[in-house]
Amino acid sequence: MHDNELTFRDRPINMNERGGRKWVYAKKPSGKWYTRRTLVSWIFLLFIVVAPFIRLNGHPFILLDIANRKFIIFGAIFWAQDTFVLALLMLSFVLFIVLFTVTFGRLWCGWACPQTIFLEMVFRKIEFLIEGDYKQRYKLDNGSWTTEKIVKKTLKHVIFIMISLAMTNIFLMWFIGSERWFEIIKEPVSENISGIIIVLIISAFFYWVYSHFREQICTMVCPYGRMQGVLLDSKTIVVTYDYKRGEPRGAKNTGDCIDCHQCISVCPTGIDIRNGTQLECINCTACIDQCNKVMEVTGKPKGLIRFDSEAGIREGHKTIWNARNKAYSLVLLLLFSFFVYTLLTRPVVETTILRTPGLLFQENADNTISNVYNIKIVNKTHNEMALEMKVLSHNGKIQMAGNSMTIKDQDKFESTFILFIPKEDIKSDKTEIVFGIYNNGELLENYKTTFVGPQQ
Repeated sequence: MHDNELTFRDRPINMNERGGRKWVYAKKPSGKWYTRRTLVSWIFLLFIVVAPFIRLNGHPFILLDIANRKFIIFGAIFWAQDTFVLALLMLSFVLFIVLFTVTFGRLWCGWACPQTIFLEMVFRKIEFLIEGDYKQRYKLDNGSWTTEKIVKKTLKHVIFIMISLAMTNIFLMWFIGSERWFEIIKEPVSENISGIIIVLIISAFFYWVYSHFREQICTMVCPYGRMQGVLLDSKTIVVTYDYKRGEPRGAKNTGDCIDCHQCISVCPTGIDIRNGTQLECINCTACIDQCNKVMEVTGKPKGLIRFDSEAGIREGHKTIWNARNKAYSLVLLLLFSFFVYTLLTRPVVETTILRTPGLLFQENADNTISNVYNIKIVNKTHNEMALEMKVLSHNGKIQMAGNSMTIKDQDKFESTFILFIPKEDIKSDKTEIVFGIYNNGELLENYKTTFVGPQQ
């Protein structure tokens, strides 16, 4: 195929004609939108670092303890018994992602994704500080190995390695808790060889991603970037080029675009936004800031590149909001409200009462019939509870194996008990029984099970 037959999408933007890696040397961005994105990114970074240390009543604010099947989200504890609730939250989260992407495109990618935040706001800033802007970095990378190059490259990569180690340990705290992490670092190395090896492997992976693989995570690996192709439509709000204003391009033509290529120079994935919405675009807004500077210099209105939809550009709308965007935003709000409601209304205890396998009913001398049950109660709160169980549906008597039903915070109570019910109250061989679980006189939960007796 001849060169004049190729299109701009004949291959990934970061590959050359031979299929090799084509490095992207993005210009250091600046401007109103970059300042806003920096502020949002630092808020997210602060949350990522600080969250494992936040305590509510002495317990983690967020903990994803997969090994022990214990999850704490915003202070609310979820156990393996909360599968249904977790499934509802996951479904709500998936729907949120779909609707958010349909409405706002890859806004998450450019503004809140940890990959983008760490790359653009941490590693890239360090690179700018040590090696300079894109021209200096290009010259340094393609120049001979001088003392200056050795010093700068060594310093940069040492810092990258240190940050990668710090990142791994921060994320580790999300899964084991900061208290356990402090215990581990105080223990002898010989007791945690396997854990240290895992930390080093993950740190090496982070270092490789942010020093070498970089934007290819977004363009070649991330499934969310691929998914947007089937979710975006003509009304999705994205970073877009106003071709009606800009064309035809060139300093001597009638369009506002002077074809200066400044929008390409600042793009972290190296695309030309003027070719339309592309897989590599993460809505980082760097091209908006750069184009606005050019428009200001040339005396033309800002917004040649801006947040808008393809339909908005085509039809000349003055606002990015339409009936569909407003409706989807309302649905997103309702989904988030449902998430909060589920957290707040979750039962504080989880009770399971089952008849002891292999045992039938017992007819007693006091004209009662008894069944033996196994009980398990999980305390999902951060408080110690002194529980009491009552029979609500019948005039029954409970004889517990042990006198106390005290459960420590985030703990569980397991025991066996015998339920006695007067024979005249049993009308069939299977009777529904309702138990009530109380804490300081307050009913926490009802539990229904069966009581077997003689056939009538």
